[in-house]
Amino acid sequence: MDALPHLGLDIRQLADTIGYPAAGLGILIESAGIPFPGELTLLAVAAYAASGHLNIVGVIGMAALGSVGGADLGYFLGRRGGRLFIERIAAFVHVDPKHIARVEMFFAHHGDKTILAGRFILGLRTWASVFAGAANMPFWRFQVYSIIGGTAWAIVFGILGYVLGNNWNLLMTVVRYLGYGGVAIVAGIVVTFVILRRRASRTGTPPGR
Repeated sequence: MDALPHLGLDIRQLADTIGYPAAGLGILIESAGIPFPGELTLLAVAAYAASGHLNIVGVIGMAALGSVGGADLGYFLGRRGGRLFIERIAAFVHVDPKHIARVEMFFAHHGDKTILAGRFILGLRTWASVFAGAANMPFWRFQVYSIIGGTAWAIVFGILGYVLGNNWNLLMTVVRYLGYGGVAIVAGIVVTFVILRRRASRTGTPPGR
């Protein structure tokens, strides 16, 4: 139960050592096809930024770069190695073949949307770019969706980690009970509400009217 907070503390110590690159390191690894807690990494570094050690804009920017760069690496690995490469990597990291089959089926049915929405879905985020390469999706198309999805992911989780940065235990409790997908939805709602409030304060109109 306490593993997540301890891991978050270690990541924040890493952020203190290497600075902004820590924000993109976890998602770069995960997006390249290797299971890794990319979201937890960004949440932890963003929480660290909330204490005044890093600028949150820089953290989000590095997270977006790491997300896109890792996805590109996964894409080219999938394109070069094909389905056989995916099976070997899955066996190496002890991923259930049934899980890989579900991701493959999802990608076959949804294609482009998998790259975009998959950033917020555990499992899809790890393997979507590899399947895109293996399926020979045109790279320019893959890149467009990857940049949009990766940037949106970095903004949502970066802001969430920053806002709840002073209460790490609360943040981990939310993650534990809602899952990362649920957290993404909540964060999206919060971001939308903040934007509407700011617009309303400029125009003098209460939000929602």
